[in-house]
Amino acid sequence: MIELMYPMRPAPVLPAPRAGEEERDRKVSEEMLPVVDVSGEVVGQAARSYVHGGSRLLHPVVHLHIIDRLGRLYIQKRSASKDLYPGRWDTAVGGHVGYGETVAEALVREASEELKLFDFNPVFLDAYIHENERERELVNVFATIGSFRLRPDPDEVSEGRYWTFPEIEAALGGEVFTPNFESEFTRYGKTLEALL
Repeated sequence: MIELMYPMRPAPVLPAPRAGEEERDRKVSEEMLPVVDVSGEVVGQAARSYVHGGSRLLHPVVHLHIIDRLGRLYIQKRSASKDLYPGRWDTAVGGHVGYGETVAEALVREASEELKLFDFNPVFLDAYIHENERERELVNVFATIGSFRLRPDPDEVSEGRYWTFPEIEAALGGEVFTPNFESEFTRYGKTLEALL
């Protein structure tokens, strides 16, 4: 897991203020995210809409893969209100690290918000950079195994279910999953199976 290294004072808000505008004069009414370098050093903070708006500022996220005792992978269907890939199936838990949070804190918060999952033992798998035309993410990938009672939040997740690995493999490339999930499953699917 990439440990975030926050500066002693709050990091500057990005983008930099325009001429005549003070940073403190800007009203920040949305979620602020840490902007990081590849080592996890926090070099700024920016609104969620700005990092998703094509700025391509690197920001940390967490992903949690949930495997049951039958060797199936839980996948969530993104709600129709999501700004990226609404209605597509995705990693069981995924979300941004908020400014001031650690990666571990964000993982616990996201699991509780999305699936009401509170008691689990995450295993760190890897960290990598995911890029697309709108954003750059420093993805921290975790997995957990167990028999969990998952209760998806309808604001975050429209539904969720366990899939067998062959079911997932058969649906790859069919615009069923988010591109990020497909990439991650291709990269870590064998590792996830090996955890059983």
